[in-house]
Amino acid sequence: MRVIIIDDHALFRDGLKGLLEQRNITVAGVAADGHEGIELAQNILPDIILLDLRMPHMSGLDTLPLLRQQHPTIPVVMLTTSNDESDLIKALRTGAQGYLLKDMEPDELVGALRDIENGKNVVAADLTDALARMVQGETTVDDNAGPFTELTPRETEILCLLAEGQSNKLIARNLGISDGTVKLHVKAILRKLNIHSRVEAAVMAVEHGLRNREKENKTL
Repeated sequence: MRVIIIDDHALFRDGLKGLLEQRNITVAGVAADGHEGIELAQNILPDIILLDLRMPHMSGLDTLPLLRQQHPTIPVVMLTTSNDESDLIKALRTGAQGYLLKDMEPDELVGALRDIENGKNVVAADLTDALARMVQGETTVDDNAGPFTELTPRETEILCLLAEGQSNKLIARNLGISDGTVKLHVKAILRKLNIHSRVEAAVMAVEHGLRNREKENKTL
């Protein structure tokens, strides 16, 4: 099994790399952020991608849909400290094949990766109750965003900038990301909203007051 690790903490990356390699799992590469991780995945095409949730600039939930879009057959596993149910739900709905916690026992982690390699979806034992509630429809994410509930925070941010009439190049400059990354986000936005153009997306954002709501949320 060949894996890559996307995590902004160098000590954790190095420790996890050593732990996995001691158990005959090849760590084919490591990345410190989502942008680097997307490029690394493209170059290496690993068997599994291990992705941290909380990262600066580009979170795991921002990175996940881009990885799934580019590599739909490669399992992406969230490996995080967050046991928040909403994070679990968002990750699984966005296409994560596993949601594991960083405080797992090493052998438990390796066993989970083996199961994922064999096509199973795996959630940390501490979150199985939350998963059951999700499957039964008892748990929902905040629906105040109307049709935008499936968008990641980064996609929502980009949609607001589209509604302001900004070009991909200007959005990239403002957010400190590449034009290509913006294009991938825009494609994901259009797909999730089931529309076909940037103009439709901008109109929808304005009609639902998304920009005003985002501004209010940032001032809270």
